[in-house]
Amino acid sequence: QVQVVESGGGFGQPGGSLRLSCTTSANIVNFFSMGWYRQAPGKQRELVASIFKGGNTVYADSVKGRFTISSDNAKNTVNLQMNNLTPEDTAVYYCNAQPLPRANYWGQGTQVTVSS
Repeated sequence: QVQVVESGGGFGQPGGSLRLSCTTSANIVNFFSMGWYRQAPGKQRELVASIFKGGNTVYADSVKGRFTISSDNAKNTVNLQMNNLTPEDTAVYYCNAQPLPRANYWGQGTQVTVSS
């Protein structure tokens, strides 16, 4: 069992920045992937960004060029730097840990609200 804890959500203004962090109870250096998902009211959960073992990253088209995912293996932490926020980024953000391709562990979620 892997515990996953998100932090760093809150309120942001359009054009502003927020940084989310995700810390796990296990050593992530050999994890298949770590990722961030989000779910807005009335919508399905969607992938925001993932980082794979070896450092490859994947981003949703809606956040490319604005969000950056990074990992700090020494701290078992994955961060999501969110810049140039828009109201459409408002959602609950969930961290996903995949030690193996078919093993998924989720955090409890952290609310991000972008509003002027």
